[in-house]
Amino acid sequence: MKQISFILFFFLILSLKKIEYISIVLTLLIVFTYKDFFTLSKKVLKSIILFSGVVSIGYLIMGLFTKIYPDYLLYINLKVFTITYFVFWFFSKVNIVEFFSFNKEFSYLLTISLSQIYSYKKTFEDFRMAFKSRVINLREKEYDFIRNTFAFFFKKALNDAKEKSLAMKSRGFFEN
Repeated sequence: MKQISFILFFFLILSLKKIEYISIVLTLLIVFTYKDFFTLSKKVLKSIILFSGVVSIGYLIMGLFTKIYPDYLLYINLKVFTITYFVFWFFSKVNIVEFFSFNKEFSYLLTISLSQIYSYKKTFEDFRMAFKSRVINLREKEYDFIRNTFAFFFKKALNDAKEKSLAMKSRGFFEN
């Protein structure tokens, strides 16, 4: 039942086309989550600031050459904030594994994805801690660290994708 209510509310937010309606939905979300408002808002802002910043600056630069609509910029940023806020709040209250347990294939894909995410996160943290402990002047070597770490994860992702694909084939995925 939670899955259906989440999906319906999510699509309701997606379908809203007026700033006023999105503002009302965001206000309702804030009222329902008043205890977690600051924590959730901080998480949301940290996760969307780069995206929203680049989109907003790009849109404003485009305004130097053509006519732009400031309302549209507000609409996009408000909608992104509202959707992200809702998703963070919802998944702070609902176990993601239980949420996707209604379907065997979803559960399996989620298990694979989560194990890979946690594995990559742990490996990255190990890299970062090793880098900090072995390098005195971090700024000098930071570019090499980022480049080498990216190359490592790119190769690892390709190898893991091949391995996961074979595992999924052996379990009946990709059969037409």
